[in-house]
Amino acid sequence: MRGTIEGMATADPIVEMMPAVYQEDEFTNRFTAGLDDVMAPIISVLDCIDAYVDPLLSPPDFLEWLAEWVGIPLHQDIPLRRRRILVANAVRLHRMRGTVTGLRIQVELLTGGQVELADNGGVSWSDTPGGPLPGEDTPRLAVRVRTADPDSVPLDVLDDVVNWAKPAHVVHRVEVVGQ
Repeated sequence: MRGTIEGMATADPIVEMMPAVYQEDEFTNRFTAGLDDVMAPIISVLDCIDAYVDPLLSPPDFLEWLAEWVGIPLHQDIPLRRRRILVANAVRLHRMRGTVTGLRIQVELLTGGQVELADNGGVSWSDTPGGPLPGEDTPRLAVRVRTADPDSVPLDVLDDVVNWAKPAHVVHRVEVVGQ
């Protein structure tokens, strides 16, 4: 959370913007110095706003807000560097959401590993609304991630991301293996 920062100076003290008669007054100097302490962090944020909206540079708490702007779910278990990369690629990922390529890219960005996807491409339909689907061609998806350190990839987080990125009707399973 942004707030006052002890000893942070402002480039343009308020007292210097006042008429000369007030600049010479001791009370006005002390009063505006107190306002300068409150305004300095605000001015600093506004001066650096481009860094705040850049996911590769923004403070970690602001990165969470940026992720909400672009609709990317972020888990705290994901390393900060990976979260930054996911937010930076959010637009590209949204264009490909629900596709095998989009899922592969998102899982690669999340884990840093090699991703193998097996999608049976099965589809089903029924003449009866709400009726059972015929056949055994239930759409299925298998996600395997090969990484040097399998323990560094939280399986529950990976499962949540795959569940979010795939079509809702597709049954899936995930696994992480060593290289």
